[in-house]
Amino acid sequence: MLRTPTGGAGDGTATADTRWVSIGTVLTRLREEFPEVTISKIRFLEAEGLVEPQRTPSGYRKFAPGDVERLAQVLRMQRDHYLPLKVIREHLDALARGEEPVLPSPGTQRDLGDGVWEAGAATAARIGRGELLAAAQVDEEELAEWESYGLIVAAPEGGYDAEMVTVAKLVADLGRFGLEPRHLRAMRASADREAGLVEQLVAPLRLHRNPQTRAHAEATANELAELSVRLHAALVQTALRSRLH
Repeated sequence: MLRTPTGGAGDGTATADTRWVSIGTVLTRLREEFPEVTISKIRFLEAEGLVEPQRTPSGYRKFAPGDVERLAQVLRMQRDHYLPLKVIREHLDALARGEEPVLPSPGTQRDLGDGVWEAGAATAARIGRGELLAAAQVDEEELAEWESYGLIVAAPEGGYDAEMVTVAKLVADLGRFGLEPRHLRAMRASADREAGLVEQLVAPLRLHRNPQTRAHAEATANELAELSVRLHAALVQTALRSRLH
């Protein structure tokens, strides 16, 4: 007997009047509120563990009403709060446990420690040059060299965002293995090309007349970036295996 997902978790037993629907029907229902959603997006959210549809013996997905509502919740939190999937998953899990977590509102800030402040959707985290040097454990000369190769770039408003802190730490770690900034230029160039591709893909969303669709462009770009990073890592691992074995 099929299980009826509760909040997407998949517990309980289906009753005779449970309306199981196909992924195509789910897409049609979601597009009433989220016109930019695609079947690929639904499958991606499934792969990330945000929803667990049932499978027929022939392998087709079947979604319960709770699955459709959970997908709508995920898309709503991405659109309205610009949250990463990990945070959304934790929020939904907390709701399933009977807790009442509060979603961050755009414009609110919280201290991340080490001089880093995380802002809402409109403003990214920023730290100063001294904090970046301390976080990466490098000196001014090294940081200046990284900047000369385009590996580290200050925000237009000044300071460095959270991503630059991560980049600085990774560049420093790679340097301990003998990789110099000049060796990493190809990675930077590849990242720029991937960013350009993502920008092209989300351009229709940013130009859409629906303001909610335009706002969703950032969340879509973040997901595409995540997938791109995972693909890059898998390709590097595959290439290494072919060379080392």
